Amino acid sequence: MSDGAVAVTGLGLVTPAGTGAEATWEGLLTGRCRAAPDPLLTGLPVDFSCRSGFDALTALGRRAAARLDRFSAMALAAAREAVADAGLDPTAWDPLRVAVVIGASSACMEHYDREYARILAGRPDRVSPMAIMRSIPNMAAGEVGLDLGARGPNLAVSTACASGATAIGVARDLLRAGSCDIALAGGSESLRARGTAVGFHQMRALSGRRHDPEGASRPFDTDRDGFVLGEGAGLLVLERPEHARARGVRPRALLRGYGASCDAHHTVAPHPEGRGAADALRTALADAGMAPGDIDHVNAHGTATHINDLAEYRALASVFGTPPPVTAPKSVLGHSAGGSGGIEAACAVLTLQHQLIPPTANLDNPDPELPLDIVRKTPRRARLNTVVSNSFGFGGQNAVLAFSTV
Repeated sequence: MSDGAVAVTGLGLVTPAGTGAEATWEGLLTGRCRAAPDPLLTGLPVDFSCRSGFDALTALGRRAAARLDRFSAMALAAAREAVADAGLDPTAWDPLRVAVVIGASSACMEHYDREYARILAGRPDRVSPMAIMRSIPNMAAGEVGLDLGARGPNLAVSTACASGATAIGVARDLLRAGSCDIALAGGSESLRARGTAVGFHQMRALSGRRHDPEGASRPFDTDRDGFVLGEGAGLLVLERPEHARARGVRPRALLRGYGASCDAHHTVAPHPEGRGAADALRTALADAGMAPGDIDHVNAHGTATHINDLAEYRALASVFGTPPPVTAPKSVLGHSAGGSGGIEAACAVLTLQHQLIPPTANLDNPDPELPLDIVRKTPRRARLNTVVSNSFGFGGQNAVLAFSTV
C-alpha cells in the first residue's frame, strides 16, 4: 500500500435504488433506471425524478423529521449506517479526533417554494424561523456531528456536482495531516424541488422524456437528452490503515489517490476536450503512484447530457488511450448533484469488493462518437484491483478518486 493510502472501513447509502449499501448495490445490478412521475413536480415541464423511498419519520423519528431538510436527514441516516458498518461506537471514540466532511452543491430548496409564497402573500410572519438554518449547505455535516458527538473538524464542501468526491478528498487530507483519526465523508443532496426542476429545465439540462421516465437517463447513448433529477446520500468512514488495524478491522478498500482541478473555461460547460477532467485524472493517478494502465475500471460521471458525456470521453481517451471498462451509475440513480460523488465513491468500493461491474441502464444505442467499453444490459464479472470514480461540476470543478483492493 502507498504511504498516503487511507482505509475505507464503512459505507452508508440512501439512494433511489434502496436505503442501505446492500439495497443500493442490488438495485444497481438490475440495470434499471428508477425514474418515475414525481408528485412534487406535478404541472412542471419536467415532472419526473429518481426519488428514494427514504422515510425520515421512520428512520429518524418525529422530531428529527420535522426539523431537518431532506439532504440532512439522508446524510444522518447514511452516517449512522457507515459508522455501524465500520464497527465504531460513538460513545467510545475520542470525539475531538473524529471529522465530518459532507458535500452539497447549494442551499437546499426543498421548502423555499412554501416560504417564498408566504412572503409574496404578504405574510412574512408565517415564514418558518428554521427556513435558513435548515437549508444551508453545512447543516448536513453539522447535524451528523451533533447526532454522533463528533467534535473534530466539521466542514461543508461545495464544488457543485463534484462536492461529494471533493469532500472525500478533503477528509483524506485531514487524515494525512494528522488532524483526525476517523473521518466521515461524502455527499448528500436532493434535487426534488420545484424551483430546482424549473431552473435546470430552463438551462436545457434535463431529459424531456416525460412519456418514458424510466428510459430518460441515457449516459453515452446516441439518444441522450439530459440528466434526471435525483436524490441521495453516500458517506464513507475513512481511517489511516494503522488505526483500522489497531481496531482489528479489515478495510473494505483503500483510497489511494485524489485529484482536483478547475477547467477555467466556462461557468457551466466543461472544456470541450475534457481538459480539466483529464488534469484531475492525471493528478489522482500521480497521487496514487499509478500509471493509466494500472486502472481496471472507470466509474464515470456520466450525466447523459451531450456535451458532458463527450467531454468525459475525450478526457478518458487523452489519459488512457483505450480506457478500461466504464459504467455510469446515474443511469440507474439519476443525478443527486452534490450527493453523487459520495454515492458513486461508495459504489466504486462495492464494485471492487464484489469484483463485479454494474451495468449502465438505457444504453440501447451507444454513441459511435464515444467508443468506450461500457458495461450494459447485465453486470460484468472482472478482475479488479483499482477503480477511479469521476465527479465533475459547474464552475469547471473536477474531482477524481482512485480506490484499490486491500
